[in-house]
Amino acid sequence: MASLLNHPVSRDQAKVMNRFDITKRLVDLLHQDEAVIGGIGYTNFDLWAASSGPNGRRQQNFYMLGSMGLAVPIALGVALAQPVRKVFALEGDGSILMQLGSLSTVAARAQKNLCVVIMDNGAYQITGGQMTMTGQGADVVGIARASGLAQSAWAADEEAFAELIRLALKEDGPWLIGCRIDAGKPVDTTERDPSRIRDNFMRGLGVKG
Repeated sequence: MASLLNHPVSRDQAKVMNRFDITKRLVDLLHQDEAVIGGIGYTNFDLWAASSGPNGRRQQNFYMLGSMGLAVPIALGVALAQPVRKVFALEGDGSILMQLGSLSTVAARAQKNLCVVIMDNGAYQITGGQMTMTGQGADVVGIARASGLAQSAWAADEEAFAELIRLALKEDGPWLIGCRIDAGKPVDTTERDPSRIRDNFMRGLGVKG
């Protein structure tokens, strides 16, 4: 990890990866009980698609259906409520730009079981591909570090992404991993049933029978 943090790649140097591919890599590295909060839009859709298996869809995922920018605050709340469970927030660049204050809150709270993954394609893709400020020079990993999140890095490629996820699973956080992603369409669309999503997630966390 020291090499990844002490000799980091920049946003421009990071490989542009496929969103579904790295989401599937994340899900495959989980140990079954980690909570994953999927922000709105295609990040959410690919989490849904990547989480279906022979035993059904994993219940520890929470799929947001609105409330742009709140994946990180919700994930922080889950991490606070269940401090022995690793919690991941998957968020897009447009969404995190709307809620940058959450990064300083995460840093100040120093929640050890939290990891934030930012999927950055420089666009509000679901609403028509309008350019975000990351497409005009803003660096979310640099912003995270300036906010106090020292363990923040761009994933240089798929192998580096997997290594960062493995470290977040076994080492104390908080972590932030930036991922350059392409503009590929999602593999599937999340089922839009808020009550069912909530109830499944609560059962997955063991707080509802």
